[in-house]
Amino acid sequence: MAHRLRTAGPEFAENAPVRLLFTAVLSAPPEAVYRALAEETEAWPRWFTAVRRARPLDGGARREIRLVGGTRFLETVIVSEPARRYAYRIDETNVPGARAWVEDWDLEPAGTGTRLHWTFAVDGPRGFRLAARLARPGIHRSFRDAARNLERRLASARA
Repeated sequence: MAHRLRTAGPEFAENAPVRLLFTAVLSAPPEAVYRALAEETEAWPRWFTAVRRARPLDGGARREIRLVGGTRFLETVIVSEPARRYAYRIDETNVPGARAWVEDWDLEPAGTGTRLHWTFAVDGPRGFRLAARLARPGIHRSFRDAARNLERRLASARA
């Protein structure tokens, strides 16, 4: 059963009770990485294997995401700075215990490529926060695989 989460702004990524941070370096320039994150929403399942379906809503201001295993999210984009930053909050999910959730993708130039930082920021009751911390290795693996797949996808697009 889906439930509404409290509204959180971009600052939540900096001060959430649980913040998981992950970094990868991609050879593609920030503009291409940003485009894949923010503008090519429906292509997410091709590189982020945890995502089964991704659909933009309201002209890209919102998104519907379905993960493998049945997790669902309705999201609102809260930061959209081309080639620099893309962040969204989860407004509604079927994840039990979640109270607030923001995911923030920060892009910085790294030579001719991009250093991609992903902040996974959540809040909920103590048990939920503990579960989120314990899930860190799995979330990290999912991010690492997604970054590797995105790297391949963007490299083949440049070729």
